[in-house]
Amino acid sequence: MASSDIDWDRLDKKKFYVVGAGLFTGVTVALYPVSVVKTRLQVASKDTLERSALSVVKGLLKTDGIRGLYKGFFTVMTGTIPTRIIFLTALETTKVASLRMLEPFRLSDTTQAAISNGVAGMTSSLLAQAMFVPIDVVSQKLMVQGYSGHTQYRGGLDVARKVLRSDGIRGLYRGFGLSVVTYVPSSAVWWASYGSSKHYLWRILGDNSGEEGTPSLLKIMLVQATGGIIAGATASCITTPLDTIKTRLQVTGLEKKISVKQVVKDLILEDGWKGLYRGLGPRFFSMSAWGTSMILAYEYLKRVCAKDEDV
Repeated sequence: MASSDIDWDRLDKKKFYVVGAGLFTGVTVALYPVSVVKTRLQVASKDTLERSALSVVKGLLKTDGIRGLYKGFFTVMTGTIPTRIIFLTALETTKVASLRMLEPFRLSDTTQAAISNGVAGMTSSLLAQAMFVPIDVVSQKLMVQGYSGHTQYRGGLDVARKVLRSDGIRGLYRGFGLSVVTYVPSSAVWWASYGSSKHYLWRILGDNSGEEGTPSLLKIMLVQATGGIIAGATASCITTPLDTIKTRLQVTGLEKKISVKQVVKDLILEDGWKGLYRGLGPRFFSMSAWGTSMILAYEYLKRVCAKDEDV
């Protein structure tokens, strides 16, 4: 393993959670508008005028100002912090357990990193979805309200009340199966790609260029950022069709009942097979930007929260 890696056992857990909550809130604030634009592009009907990222941004700024780019933000933040705690805890503990199980097989560092990170990403995403899907359903309805004929709401609680009145608790888990099918493989691919590319880059660059035999901070950040971009590109290309279908299914009006098959037919009818890749540009940028920012913040968080004897 690269000498820059900091394992779960070496972290001050209390500091990790407190500092992490603040750090990832900052990342969410910076990149949230990309999610709003991506979601609006995915649900745009055939007759919608705003069908490019730039036109969506212009439309939001014209009607709502800067706050239009943050539709549903506070609802997302309500569920994001506890969801991230679950995700990161499961990610780190599963990664450690997976590495221990792989030890007898004597695999290369790159292969071990790909497998352990992939399994950890898959497991942590599966656990996190149970908490995050209701938040996702509510926030996405807020993101697209008033757009392309979608219902207007008075806030997150208004959305939740109307969904519960119409469909019961299962309404808040609309698209749960697709979310699992989308995000679990996406998380597995993202973390596997990140883990393997990071170790491959260390092998090329060499792991000992700084003082006292440790890599320089600049070198560490360069490897992590490059790994994040590679991981984001790989995951977005593989999972965008599923994400587009899931988003459409989740934001459909409460009075409508629509199946996955119907969503696919509508997308193909409107734009051909490329309709399944609606929002690929913003999703690619979102996953690359989110991934790179998140991983740099995450790795920085681990360095800050490493126990004194490991700093």
